[in-house]
Amino acid sequence: MPQVKESQFQKDRVAELSQAIDSGSLYQVRQMIKTLPTAGIAHLLESSPPKTRSVLWQLIDKDAEGEVIQYLNEDLQHDILSELNAEQVVALTEGLETDDLADILQQLPQQVTRQVLQAMGQQDRQRVESILSYDEDTAGGMMNTDTITVRPRHTLELVLRYLRRHDSIPEMTDNLHVVNRGDEFLGILPLRKVLVSDPSTSVREVMREDIDAIPVDMEATQVAQLFELHDWVSAPVVDHEGKLVGRITIDDVVDVIRDSTEHSLMSMAGLDEEDDTFAPVLKTARRRAVWLGVNLMTAVLASLVIYLFQDTLDQVVYLAVLMPIVANMGGVAGTQTLTLVIRSLALGQITPANSRWFLARELGVAGLNGLLWACVIAIIVFLWYRDLQLSYIIAAAMMINLFTAALAGAYLPLFLNRIDVDPALAGSVALTTVTDLIGFSAFLGLAYMFYV
Repeated sequence: MPQVKESQFQKDRVAELSQAIDSGSLYQVRQMIKTLPTAGIAHLLESSPPKTRSVLWQLIDKDAEGEVIQYLNEDLQHDILSELNAEQVVALTEGLETDDLADILQQLPQQVTRQVLQAMGQQDRQRVESILSYDEDTAGGMMNTDTITVRPRHTLELVLRYLRRHDSIPEMTDNLHVVNRGDEFLGILPLRKVLVSDPSTSVREVMREDIDAIPVDMEATQVAQLFELHDWVSAPVVDHEGKLVGRITIDDVVDVIRDSTEHSLMSMAGLDEEDDTFAPVLKTARRRAVWLGVNLMTAVLASLVIYLFQDTLDQVVYLAVLMPIVANMGGVAGTQTLTLVIRSLALGQITPANSRWFLARELGVAGLNGLLWACVIAIIVFLWYRDLQLSYIIAAAMMINLFTAALAGAYLPLFLNRIDVDPALAGSVALTTVTDLIGFSAFLGLAYMFYV
């Protein structure tokens, strides 16, 4: 219920701001923006058409621009940053967490990125460069280098004195990291232990050594699975030599989970999860044109199959009425399996060891559903056309296509994943092509055998 109220509040605020901008009450708009959190301002920017958006950005306090931009989608980030020079980008991003700053710099051309790095202080530049050296979809690209480390021989009293010397500690710090003189990761020291243990106790006595650090090259989706499995708030990241290089916090993992969900949903329609809802017409049309072109080619292939059986259709005209049923049922059944496999791949549930069992299960499901709905459509066709032979043909074609759909839905994403092609993006097109071709071929081919 709170989410519903918050969503309605955002909608109402967008409407109020639009009316205020249209009426020219910019002072009122500025005051309304000041009452919103930075994430709320970013939501309003993403929810506004270009004209309104440009006005809103000009009214945001300069001190808040950096905080706001980190919540925007990549498209909108790029549009804003492309209008700034290196000095302006440095000023805008001042004070951001290292990982957030690295994400923003990745939206800039390499030349501008170099200029921004050169304009930064040496320590900050080294931290950002260390993150930029890793792929953004790995633990190294997700991590923040802002960590607090202690040595095992230190006492808790010394640790507390060290912490009190700081005005603040990094956000979401639930553990301190224990390292040796070579910065090799040894374990974690939970803050709750520091607060309740005897100050004279050494770090070694209360630290946890059973925590495995995350390798710097681990994929982001695997990192998210570990956080979900262990209910972590933060986790240390180590390089190939076991040295501590940073930490990952739960807010970064939430971003990965959200992006993964949006990617799976949007990719099935050929869209990018970072697409701007209010992007210009030409930009949006250009992106969608490629996907539509691919779908056109698959439709042409299906039409060629129908063309091969043109004589059969001329003799038995009502085949044209019935053949979409077979293809449609195969498409729906295949999509069910495809969606399940893509989800399971994302969660790491399907492996070579259990893929055969999964395929056998899907074929069993396809067999039962195929038998059920083949009987149903056979009865409907017989009552419709009073043609028993046609009833058998469409029932057999449906069984064939449902089995094919199960095979394609299960194996296509596994194959695409093996050759490093995104199953969510290419799977649905490939599946539609297979089920249409097999559905039309099976139905019209059987009809050709019995009627021609």
